[in-house]
This record gives sequence, structure tokens and C-alpha cells, in this order.
Amino acid sequence: MSNDYILEMKNIHKSFGGLRALVDVTLELKKSEIVGLVGDNAAGKSTLMKILTGAYNADSGTIIVEGKEVFIKSPHISRALGIEMVYQDLELCQNLDVPANLFLGREVISSTGFRFLKKRVMENQALDILHRLKIDIHNPRVQVNKLSGGQQQAVAIGRAVSFDPKIVIMDEPTANLALVEIDKVLETTLTLKNHGISIIFISHRLQDVFTVADKIFVLNHGRKAALLEKEKTNRDEVVKYMFMEPKHI
Repeated sequence: MSNDYILEMKNIHKSFGGLRALVDVTLELKKSEIVGLVGDNAAGKSTLMKILTGAYNADSGTIIVEGKEVFIKSPHISRALGIEMVYQDLELCQNLDVPANLFLGREVISSTGFRFLKKRVMENQALDILHRLKIDIHNPRVQVNKLSGGQQQAVAIGRAVSFDPKIVIMDEPTANLALVEIDKVLETTLTLKNHGISIIFISHRLQDVFTVADKIFVLNHGRKAALLEKEKTNRDEVVKYMFMEPKHI
């Protein structure tokens, strides 16, 4: 294993009954690298990431994080290893403000006397996270349901960053956004990389993958079809690997 790699998923197999969802998949991620994970529907992207985040257990295979073999049997273990996922549905509480969403379940509470939320502390910490990620939300006290889609995506990314992760998985982060908001989300993604965070970027929008990714990992029918250097490939080649017949993989 090279010391450059923060993550190695080696020879991962996963079946559901008679359906083979993943067959001998190996994915590697370097420190401060963005790997675009692409594939058609049912290619195995979600299954692979659910194994990494502890929602599923692989039937066989090895996961190595920072040079050590790990056994990710639950989301709690995944988080403890520094792995966070920003889901497509964002999982935000629409009726709460930005700090309340960033610290949901980890609220800052006074430790003496009458216990109460330390809202100013949470707000300042939220502003610090937003500032570091260059996220433009001037009033963090606004309810999330008043924010645009791109701003809500930014809040979800900020919440993931609040756990101080080493690896962030982004699931379709630009889906259903206006073009100007897509650009902001892609800028935030590159900012994460500049802060030393490694990213797995899942998207059907190949133009977005080509904007941010260093490498493109193609899954096809649960198998690794290709790992391509962005600078040495193009959209047509990626699409070819996405839709080629399994017998050619």
C-alpha cells in the first residue's frame, strides 16, 4: 500500500440473494484527491458507498483507511474513522436554522446551573465553518426552508465538515440545481480538497465530474469498468465504459 492512499477498498463482493451487486471491486483514494464515481442506475455505486459508511457489510473484501485494515460494521464506526456522506436528500430539518442543522444531536449546552442551548456559540462556530468553505449565507439564523437549493446543499456539506472528516462522499450534490448554484457547489467541493479532504463525488452530470475530479472511476453492472485520469480521457470514453456489455468488462 502506498502512503499516498487514505482509502483502499479491495476486492469487494456483495450479493443480495442471487443478485450480485458488486463483484471484485477495488477503489483507491489518495489524500486530497477527488475521485468521480460514475455509472448507470444499478451499477453498484450506492451499494459500494453503503459498505464504506457501514450501512451494509461486504460479503468479502478488505477496507484500509490510512494504512490500517478496518471493519466498518456500522455508521458509527465509519464516522469515527473520519468518513462522512452528504446524501442526495440532504437530511436537513427544514424548520430549523443553519446552526441547529449543523449541530443537530450535538448541541452546545451550558454545563452549569440551568441547562440551556448556547446558541451564540453554535452560531459563531457555524459562521466559522461557512467562512472556511467560502459559503455565502449572510444570516445563519434563517430557517433552512427559506434557503435556495444550492444553499441547502452547502449547509449539508458544512454539517459533514463539522465532524472534521478525512473523507467526504458527495451523492449527486448538483442534482436539481440552477446553473449558478451548481457552480457554487463545485467551488465548495474544490475548497474541501484544498483543505486536505479526500472526496468521492457521485454524479450523473459528467460535466460536473470533469470539473472537479482528478480521476474517474466507472462502475458497470457491479464491476469496475475503468479508472481514468481526467486529463487523459473524455466524456465519450467514460460513457462507453458506463454502458458496455458486462462480458467486455
